[in-house]
Amino acid sequence: MSINKLALIRYKIIDNCLRQTHRKWTLDNLIEKVSDGLYELEGIHTGVSKRTIQSDIQLMRSNKLGYNAPIVVAKRKFYTYEDPSYSISNSPLSDGDMSKMRDAVDILKHLNGFSYFDEMSDMIARLENNLSKQENRSTSCIQLESNKLLKGLNWITPIHKAIREKIPLLIMYKSFKSQSPQEAVYFPYLLKEYRNRWFLICKPKKRKTLITLALDRIEDIAEMAKSGFVEYDGVDFERYYEDTIGVTKSERDRGHRVILQVDPSNAPYVLTKPMHASQQLLKTGADGSICIRLDVVLNYELEREILGFGECIKVLAPKILQDKMKRRAYKMLQQYNS
Repeated sequence: MSINKLALIRYKIIDNCLRQTHRKWTLDNLIEKVSDGLYELEGIHTGVSKRTIQSDIQLMRSNKLGYNAPIVVAKRKFYTYEDPSYSISNSPLSDGDMSKMRDAVDILKHLNGFSYFDEMSDMIARLENNLSKQENRSTSCIQLESNKLLKGLNWITPIHKAIREKIPLLIMYKSFKSQSPQEAVYFPYLLKEYRNRWFLICKPKKRKTLITLALDRIEDIAEMAKSGFVEYDGVDFERYYEDTIGVTKSERDRGHRVILQVDPSNAPYVLTKPMHASQQLLKTGADGSICIRLDVVLNYELEREILGFGECIKVLAPKILQDKMKRRAYKMLQQYNS
C-alpha cells in the first residue's frame, strides 16, 4: 500500500494528539487539530473532512501499515490510546518495510571507497543486527560483485572532493610500464568505475588532452590552489563514454562499426545481456547463430570482452580488429603448443 505525504502528516498529528493524555480528544477536536496542522505545514486552507479522520483512525488501528494502534473511545466520545506509552513512531516495521531495509543494508555494505560509508559502517552494522533480530534471519539475500583486495579505494573520497570543488591535484603515479613513480599536476574531471576498478579521467597541467589514471596505481595525492584549476570544455562526460566499453579512450577516438558472429550456444546470452548499449541484431542464422553490430571504440576492453567468449565469437568487421584478434588467438595457441 502506498501512502501519500498528506496522509502521513495526518497520522502523525493524530498520534501526537492521542499521546497527550492530559487532554480529552473528541472527533471534532482531532479534525480541528489536523486541519490546523495541514495549513501550517502545507498551506492547505480547505481543512479535512470527518470521514477522512475516521478512515485514518480505522487505518491506524489496522495492520495494513503495521501500526496496530490501540485506539479506544472512552465514554463513547473521547479518543485515546489504551496504552499511554504507545506511538506510531515506536511501532515495528512492516514485513514490506523490513524487506526493503534489508535490501538497502545489503547494498550499502558493498559501497566501499567513499568515506561517507566508512562513517556509516557502525550504523549499518547496528541496523543489520537489529533487522536480523526482528526477522530471525542472519543470511543475506543479495550479493553484489566486490573485491576487498583492490588497492586505491582510499583515493576515491579525496578525488571526489577535488572534482566537486574544482581543486587541482598533485598526484604521484606509477604506471605498470614505468620503473619509478612520476609526480605531476592534474585537473580532475570524472571518477569512473569499471569491473570493480576505479579510474580518474583528468587532464595533466602540461598536456592538452585527457588521460585516464587507475586509482590502484596512485601512490600519493596533494591538493593544490583552487585558483589554478582549468575547466574541461570538451564533450559532456554524460556522452563521452557512450561509444566505449570500459574506460580506455582518447578525445580523438571515435566508434567503429563492429560486426560479430556469435555461435548458437552463446547467442541467447549475448541477446539477453548486450555487450554494449549500441548492440543491434543484424540477422539470425538457421542454426541459431546470430550476427550483431556494435558501434564502439576499438580498445583493450573490447578485445577482452570478445576474447572472453573464446571460440564462440568471430569478428567479421572491421578488418583492423579482425587482424588484431587473429594475432592474439595465434599467440594463445602458441602458448599451448609450447
